[in-house]
Amino acid sequence: MNFDVSTTLKKGKLPSLPFLRIKEKVLGKGYELSLVFVGKKRMRTLNRIYRQKDYATDILSFPNTKDSGEIFICLEKVAIKAKDFERSTIDHVAFLFIHGLLHLKGRNHGTIMEREEQSYLQWLKKSQSA
Repeated sequence: MNFDVSTTLKKGKLPSLPFLRIKEKVLGKGYELSLVFVGKKRMRTLNRIYRQKDYATDILSFPNTKDSGEIFICLEKVAIKAKDFERSTIDHVAFLFIHGLLHLKGRNHGTIMEREEQSYLQWLKKSQSA
């Protein structure tokens, strides 16, 4: 299997999004990806270890090889940040997942990445309404 979704959370349900389709659209079918939903404590630990930042963030993405990587999402932080962007939590999860995938694809923050994010978000909305 080239895509795995898991959680370390003890309660709550995971967002209902077509994660596999999004992953395949952005990175292709051959890319191996692990998507993990974590709590604030685990996210803070990951952020401290790998980015030397001592706070929980909403998303972290880690390339393992050219064709594999991992994304960690903290739903507690996503819910807070979604309000800042005037998005629903589920829409912000979709945005962040795409954002993380683009980082795994080698994109850096900037106008090119922002255009790609918007393009994939539009594709997602169209594909969900079809």
